[in-house]
Amino acid sequence: MDPPKIRLCGCKGCRTCLVCEKKFGIAKPDLYSEFKNLDSFVYCHWCNKLFRGWNVEEVLDNHQNHATENGIEFPGIFVKTNFLDEQEAANLMNGIDEMPWDGSQSGRRKQNFGPKTNFKKMKLQVGPFEGFPAFTKFVQTKFESEPLLHDFKTVEQCSLEYDDQKGACIDPHIDDCWVWGERVVTVNCLGDSVLTLSRYNGDCKRYNLFLVDKYRSTLLAELFDENELNKFNDLVIRIPMPARSLIVLYGPARYQFEHCVLREDINHRRVCLAYREFTTFYLSDGEKYDSAGKDVLNKAKLYWDHSTREGGVGMRK
Repeated sequence: MDPPKIRLCGCKGCRTCLVCEKKFGIAKPDLYSEFKNLDSFVYCHWCNKLFRGWNVEEVLDNHQNHATENGIEFPGIFVKTNFLDEQEAANLMNGIDEMPWDGSQSGRRKQNFGPKTNFKKMKLQVGPFEGFPAFTKFVQTKFESEPLLHDFKTVEQCSLEYDDQKGACIDPHIDDCWVWGERVVTVNCLGDSVLTLSRYNGDCKRYNLFLVDKYRSTLLAELFDENELNKFNDLVIRIPMPARSLIVLYGPARYQFEHCVLREDINHRRVCLAYREFTTFYLSDGEKYDSAGKDVLNKAKLYWDHSTREGGVGMRK
């Protein structure tokens, strides 16, 4: 008999963790082995180029020899190590763990702060969104000193916990292109990991990718043409995500490649903060700058003391 669509662990449908896989006898596709059989390249954040290899640490340890190798240019990736200092990361973790967690899919837990979104119907509602926990405010302030993020207006902040004991992961996907803007931002609070990219060859209706043409001229990095994209067929890209680092995807890396976190790359507890901005549709001169968009942008200016709120008030369910 097929397992139930909704399980106590938080997984749904094909999204699974070690708990529900064992309980219901679910066989998860071996994405790790599939990717390892392809050509693989690691993004060196010192060179801003790709170099052949699978193991991130080995490739980065060889950085001193990269000048003599033919690295591949790949726009749309930004990694800043030590974006947080140790005390800042500790303060974030203390605040995050003082707040309630919600179960999520594929062995993760989450804390969502942002509007209610229906990606299929492309509908936006403010919902219970009342801004963000005050202890996280300094992170958004630090964005202002980064040239790539100086004008970034956060409209969603999500805490994500990856538990290696549950086989936590996140399957290949592209963040929705109707409501979430170009820059996909992650701040790694706890634990090292790796982000794995692979070329997307699917239907442009998925992820609302067909809408990108409407704002393509505003992108920070020009998208690859078909000939350039074909160079990345049957190839995976591995991006280091060290603890306390900042990672930004934009341009080709954001729109033309699916990204995932493989179960095998979670070897201990990992906690990150994911940040999203609006597409141009919902900014002041956009075609969907309606009351809901305005309200969300106004709510996103607010911060509140988490110690005075019970039950995760203000969290998006």
